[in-house]
Amino acid sequence: MKNKTHTIKNVRDGSIAWEMEIQSGDELLSINGEPVEDIFDYRYLTNEEYLEVLIRKPGGEEWELEIEKEFEEDLGLEFENGLMDEYHSCRNKCIFCFIDQMPEGMRETLYFKDDDSRLSFLQGNYVTLTNMDDRDIERIIRYHLSPINISFHTMNPKLRCEMLNNRFAGEALEKADRLYEAGISMNGQIVLCKGVNDGVELASSIGKLSGYLPYLESVSVVPVGLTRHREGLTRLLPFTREDARQVLELIHGWQEKLYREQGTHFIHASDEWYILAGQPIPEAETYDGYLQLENGVGMLRLLKDEVEEALKQLEETPVTGETGALQGKDVHSRRLTIATGVLAAPFIKEHMDRIREKFPYVEARVIAVENTFFGEQITVAGLLTGQDLREQLKGRELGETLLLSGHMLRSGERVFLDDMTVAELEKALQVPITIVKSDGKALVEAVLGRQEA
Repeated sequence: MKNKTHTIKNVRDGSIAWEMEIQSGDELLSINGEPVEDIFDYRYLTNEEYLEVLIRKPGGEEWELEIEKEFEEDLGLEFENGLMDEYHSCRNKCIFCFIDQMPEGMRETLYFKDDDSRLSFLQGNYVTLTNMDDRDIERIIRYHLSPINISFHTMNPKLRCEMLNNRFAGEALEKADRLYEAGISMNGQIVLCKGVNDGVELASSIGKLSGYLPYLESVSVVPVGLTRHREGLTRLLPFTREDARQVLELIHGWQEKLYREQGTHFIHASDEWYILAGQPIPEAETYDGYLQLENGVGMLRLLKDEVEEALKQLEETPVTGETGALQGKDVHSRRLTIATGVLAAPFIKEHMDRIREKFPYVEARVIAVENTFFGEQITVAGLLTGQDLREQLKGRELGETLLLSGHMLRSGERVFLDDMTVAELEKALQVPITIVKSDGKALVEAVLGRQEA
């Protein structure tokens, strides 16, 4: 390993580093005499109660700082590169890869395919294991980093090589054996492709994956996302309603078996399957604590329960005419619009009807926005673009504000996938836009105009 230095971007006020007068622009050279390769090393080395930290100031002066702290107490440092190393790109050419289905002309970062175990630990990204060597596995085990999120897709080694277009993809599954034997917590996912890894192959994969219990805590099954930009790619077919029902029947059978034998449902279907099949979303206890929310597993159930709980906590006095009272404040009639993806729109409308039952002066219209940018088969709100919102909402009466989910925006920014900003969309639609967090309480508060800034 070559020696590395890491430039400090920010020092949290009141932190240990702040007290030691470490500043942004300083460089971290070593901890306890050991060089720091990346965030894995940094997290592991800084866990100790006594540290010797070597810092280089911008002028070249080096400070060796002795620090005594609580075990696992954070130093309060942020680095210019969050991984403290280069990002590892994907070596596969998966037949279902969403990035390969994106149009040209989007920002460069959207075309980067990561397959980095460090992002799995830090951000919950999924890795295929094909990009990890023995040393990577050894470091995860040594540092006991978990959970690690793994894209399995199939437990058939030959089929996995074909699906990932990587001749090493089958033998890479053996790395999961090592993680299991070391007691590393894992979560898994299967992107299901019609006629490829479904049916008998799916049943076989679930059976083999259940052998990793209890360290493999959950596995989600999500339908392949097919955009309209698939020229030159493997021909894949969308799932039908009958297909979805068969997938759910298989998953439910395994859930009953594993819950009876292991006390966990383990294998979970994403919300799209229930909507496509025309079946109700399961109750909360089926989701084992919502371990796979980021994969769209149980999001609609959790939102429903959160909305109901938020409404229970609100007290309302009888309303006369257009004016009522909410917690002692005057409330006038309120008209607004919620724009969301086709998938969630019917459920959001049910929540708005429920809110209006309790607060009759609130009229919240729900508009399902079709995804013409990626194609009509992409129905989730998180993949809507600013231009689709603009074209389908322009000229409509939107009320006093437009509510949009924060899932539509780049993390930490007010920018859509196509680089349109929220301010640009507001100008085009001539209406203020309120960005709403993903939980039910935030949705209720935003609809009632009580959202905190």
